Amino acid sequence: MSEGMRVQPDLAFIEYLKGAGGDTLKKCFQCATCSVVCPLASDEKPFPRKEMIWAQWGLKDKLIADPDVLLCHQCGDCTAYCPRGAKPGDVLGAIRAYAYTHYGFPKGLANLCASGKNLPILIAIPALIIGVVWLLSGGMHLPEAVREAGFSHFFGEGMVGPLTKNVFLIDLIFLPTVAFSIFAAYRGVSAMWKAMAANLGGTPSYRPSVVQFVQEFLWPAVVEILQHKRFNECGANQNRVKGHLPVLLSFIGLFIVTNYAFVVKDIIGYFVEGLHGPIAFWNPVKILANVSAIALIVGIGILWSNRKQMEAEGRAAATFYDWFLIWEIMAVGITGFGAEIFRLLGLALPAYLLYYCHLVAVMMLFLYMPYTKFAHMVYRTFAMAFERYRESAFVKPVGE
Repeated sequence: MSEGMRVQPDLAFIEYLKGAGGDTLKKCFQCATCSVVCPLASDEKPFPRKEMIWAQWGLKDKLIADPDVLLCHQCGDCTAYCPRGAKPGDVLGAIRAYAYTHYGFPKGLANLCASGKNLPILIAIPALIIGVVWLLSGGMHLPEAVREAGFSHFFGEGMVGPLTKNVFLIDLIFLPTVAFSIFAAYRGVSAMWKAMAANLGGTPSYRPSVVQFVQEFLWPAVVEILQHKRFNECGANQNRVKGHLPVLLSFIGLFIVTNYAFVVKDIIGYFVEGLHGPIAFWNPVKILANVSAIALIVGIGILWSNRKQMEAEGRAAATFYDWFLIWEIMAVGITGFGAEIFRLLGLALPAYLLYYCHLVAVMMLFLYMPYTKFAHMVYRTFAMAFERYRESAFVKPVGE
């Protein structure tokens, strides 16, 4: 073999893949069945055949900068039809999990989220932060009227500047958490984009402006994700659409509700008295919140059931990477909906305890987003934008 063709395998990376769900990697003998059944594959890019051989060779740097790995939505067709039981879907999932840790910022937190043995610490961090704030706020007691006041006095009564004490402390906890998560995701996606661009070879003649990037690459990717076009191409695991779509729509609904509550309670509530309490049950925004919560629980329940069935049939491996997000989203839905039910029943103790657990679960969801499977939402969106970018005139001369 010539000097230019010499392969330098990353043995630690191969061992990681084996331990993270890609333990069947060595069964692949390059028959190309996976590429035949995969809708992402083409004659020029035999996906995921090329990724399987790169993984066998331990070519870490090529794989974590390969947008095709992120374009995969793990429909399961390649694994279902593999005659050797190599499970390419699990191998690709393990590569994605490694990539999110590799690009994660800060590195210590990214590494913490990479292993199930750290789960107690992952729970303890937000539980301690919210618990200490709750204790120091003076609000750690059972209210006399949980049904009427809702959780608007969870962190105590009174005002801090223009805001109620409760709203101020919730903002103090969650706004920095969300800002940190967005910044960490930005750092990770930026590093990934640079690595993918470097793999293209050559230097683009010019770069798109921010407006051009959003209009021509990012927004079309977002629209395609919302329409679930590629999910509908799945064969072996078509039921994932039935679970994935309601979860996605529920997050959109809850995002609308959260922003409505923020504007009404934090801004308008400063000028109009009485807006800091719970939203009326028949308010359209409240109905949207409840419908979204139910959709979240139902959708994640379907995904939970599908995952268990796939593992029972040997079509997928049980990994912390896959299950952590399922547990986390289910915790957000159950604790939030349960807290409201107990509030309406006037049961203060379970209502407040579940609301505390709900705040912990929500903080975990945002804080660890850039490093868990939830990050796939961000990384895959930009990988789909990159897919369009690499085929555009910014990279390829017109007519090529």
